[in-house]
Amino acid sequence: MSDQPQPSRLEKLRIVEGFLRHQLGQVEKWIVEEQQRQAEQRRGEERRPPVPEWMLEVGIGAGKPPVAVHVGGCHMSGKRVRGISRDQARRALADGIQACTHCRADTELGVLE
Repeated sequence: MSDQPQPSRLEKLRIVEGFLRHQLGQVEKWIVEEQQRQAEQRRGEERRPPVPEWMLEVGIGAGKPPVAVHVGGCHMSGKRVRGISRDQARRALADGIQACTHCRADTELGVLE
C-alpha cells in the first residue's frame, strides 16, 4: 500500500469541479463556433442570387452548343446552365433546342411541338 494520504472528499470534489469547468468552457466554445457557422450560412443565403426563371443548358466541347431549356430550379439542369429570359427561352425552343423532359419548359412556356 501507498503511504501517501488519500485526498479528502472536498479535494475530490474540487478536482471534479475543475474538470467540469474545463468541459463547460469547451461546450461554450462550441456554442460560439456554431453561432458563427449559422450566421455565415444565413448571410450566404441572403446574398445568394435568385434562381433564374428559365435556364439554358449547354453541352461540352467547342462552342458549347445549347442542348436543353429548363424551368428555373429544375433538378435535372446540371452544372452547365445560365439564366435566360422568357423570350430567350421561347426563341431557343423555336430554334429546335429541346425542352427538358422533366420540368417540361415547353409546356410551362406554352410552346408545344
